[in-house]
Amino acid sequence: MCIFHQKKVVQRCITNKPKTDCGKEIKELMSLITFFSEEEFSRKLQDIKDKYKYFLLERNENKRFVHRELRRAIRSLSDNKSYLFSCKKYPELSIPNTTNSCDGSFAHWKSKVKIHRGLRKNRRIKMINFLLGLQQK
Repeated sequence: MCIFHQKKVVQRCITNKPKTDCGKEIKELMSLITFFSEEEFSRKLQDIKDKYKYFLLERNENKRFVHRELRRAIRSLSDNKSYLFSCKKYPELSIPNTTNSCDGSFAHWKSKVKIHRGLRKNRRIKMINFLLGLQQK
């Protein structure tokens, strides 16, 4: 999970203009994520969880959580925080903090394969290997 896609997941959950204080704090945390180390981010996320613990546990008359999307955003951040900072953990590998270059390459490769849609499976595999720079044996 890259930072860009994690931001988009959270944005879908809390919207661009969150109404709750919890949503506003999560949005602010995500806007500053590139400036934090993993430890700082974990601490700030835990502070938000602790501060809004009872707010996030509220249920409606049907016993369902009221703030499901906020809970989803926080859960996603908690689950993916170890992946978000891999570019900072291993600076010698020069890992980019987003996967945009990969996404652009995939689109290019998909358009190349789509042009030749009548190929048999073995020829399509051969073409994809050629595009990826892999040697066919």
